[in-house]
Amino acid sequence: MFRISIGKNDNMSAVLSVVGDTMRVLLTLLLLSAFPAFATVYPMPAPGNSLLGVPKLYIVKKGDSFEKIARRFDLGPLNIIASNPGIDPLLPPPGSKIKLPSAMLLPNVPHKGIVVNLAELRLYYFDNAAKKVYVFPVGIGRIGLDTPLGATRVVQKIKNPTWTPTQGTRERYAAQGKTLPPVVAAGPNNPLGLFAMRLGFGHGEYLIHGTNEDVGIGMRVSAGCIRMEPQNVEQLFAMVKLHTPVRVINEPVKTAQEANGAIYIEVHSPLTRNGKDDNALKLSSEQLALLSKSYTYDKKVRKALRMQAGIPEMVGYHNLKTAKQEKAP
Repeated sequence: MFRISIGKNDNMSAVLSVVGDTMRVLLTLLLLSAFPAFATVYPMPAPGNSLLGVPKLYIVKKGDSFEKIARRFDLGPLNIIASNPGIDPLLPPPGSKIKLPSAMLLPNVPHKGIVVNLAELRLYYFDNAAKKVYVFPVGIGRIGLDTPLGATRVVQKIKNPTWTPTQGTRERYAAQGKTLPPVVAAGPNNPLGLFAMRLGFGHGEYLIHGTNEDVGIGMRVSAGCIRMEPQNVEQLFAMVKLHTPVRVINEPVKTAQEANGAIYIEVHSPLTRNGKDDNALKLSSEQLALLSKSYTYDKKVRKALRMQAGIPEMVGYHNLKTAKQEKAP
């Protein structure tokens, strides 16, 4: 492996019944916009391709924050921050254009079941029968309480889960002067939300689950579990069957050569894991070989590695003929 160190520069019907037809439509749109959408769904790329989606721009509106924009488009706020360096994530200037991280490369692992890439704070669900890929933002384990890596399966599906805090969790809460009950009942006060899928890691303490919090998706917030928006985990829960394979990876650098010869790189900030502050990017020998081709543009590669914007960048071609045809720099 190669190491390169790069610095990290209600009731709705009751409300609607008292307004006219026009106001009813406007109010419905307003209420719907306050909630996150379901997963972004992409058609499965053709063989030989890894690129999903297209880049999008968004014009900031008064009162926007990156957190609000992220929930509106079902993206992770940290992904939006990385894609837009220098813009205040709490008070982005109204009228300014920001990049939405709506394009991505598929992780370089088997495309089946669930794949979670911790470095990009995303969960992929591959519906190979329907030839679709569902992409969800997720919250993952915070520093020192890392989400485990490796291959496992969904070993249990639970509606309306109860929460039994671990001893470590009890101790952390006690240090803050809080006492947890032995079991937190299912319902609106349960931090697991309304749906949970138990993974085969460890002693079964790791889950993919919902939340009762308004923030934290697309961030490092959990005690090791994989946290999802309530609407998203409900959607995933309905699609996923028991024993579905799950693979958790930490892949901050993704590369691909598309069927048309274009070479792409997508770089995310490396995660600190196990309490160790290591911000070194590690490229595999295969990635180095791809990025070292004669028709790859070194400046574009180095810029992508330096900026860590989390957006696919076209950095070259597999042969001189294609490069000349595209007249790339």
